[in-house]
Amino acid sequence: MRIAKSIVAVFGLFVLNTPGFGQTSNEVVITGVRFAYPLVEKWIGDYKAVNPQANIRIETRTITDPQKYDLLIEAYEQDKESKEKREYVSLGRYALLPVANAKSAFAKEYGEKGLTEKTYKQLFFHDIYAEKDKTLPENYTVYTRLQKAGAPVTFAKYFGYEQQNIKGKSIAGADEHLIKALLKDETGVTYTTIGLAYDSASGKPAEGLTIIPVDLDGNGKVSKEEKALDSRDALIASLENQKVKNVPIEYIHFSIDKQNTNAEAKKFLLWVAENAEKDLHAFGYLKGEAGRLVGDKEKLESVLRK
Repeated sequence: MRIAKSIVAVFGLFVLNTPGFGQTSNEVVITGVRFAYPLVEKWIGDYKAVNPQANIRIETRTITDPQKYDLLIEAYEQDKESKEKREYVSLGRYALLPVANAKSAFAKEYGEKGLTEKTYKQLFFHDIYAEKDKTLPENYTVYTRLQKAGAPVTFAKYFGYEQQNIKGKSIAGADEHLIKALLKDETGVTYTTIGLAYDSASGKPAEGLTIIPVDLDGNGKVSKEEKALDSRDALIASLENQKVKNVPIEYIHFSIDKQNTNAEAKKFLLWVAENAEKDLHAFGYLKGEAGRLVGDKEKLESVLRK
């Protein structure tokens, strides 16, 4: 009896640690940065429309990634070690904007005045050596992410800092939790993606938020044109068509482990690389720089179709 129980226990451990345990043979599990999930859900739906047999789902990232997954979507440039183990395709870009609770005194003042680089950095970062804007009020509360994540890493890196240099109240959870915290606090200020700053249906600023304009051309002033933020689509066109300052922008990266043998996961990733661009604007993303997606797709095809 003891021998039989030992065999069962060993077999159980073997199964639990077998790659793909908990997944059906053709199931594709996706995880990663949560603000990208609405876009990924759209891709899954479109893919299933032409591949009805596909079994693809998102497993929500918490503090860590799930134990088993096929595809990973990330919002910051990966390190050399990760790139050696995974194949990446850069599907589009996201931009980060400062936002405030629309009822706040800060929103009323800076929704009109806007932020120059000096004031922007003073607002969000601990830096005793930075030049100070003495007109910046003190009646605001900055909210930021607690865990390492794409948006705060990208935001801090753009201005020459690291995530831990961002000041304010650190919130556990995802980027949308910063918005929820801000909406409950009439002094709240944070940074967020275009997709979260604007209403997905109307393309107008999300209810309860004021999007704070910034000095896009770096001339030390915020012009009337730079304050025109009522339209998501117009903003995206502006960011795509000109070189701007004071707007952190980074790619969304979709990847698969080089050792992954899930044929459906490879097929879906190649389909996304072919079809991703048409949905980017509607979900608040910028298209990538000319040629980058094409190059990534060609490399992906040569590797995954071997």
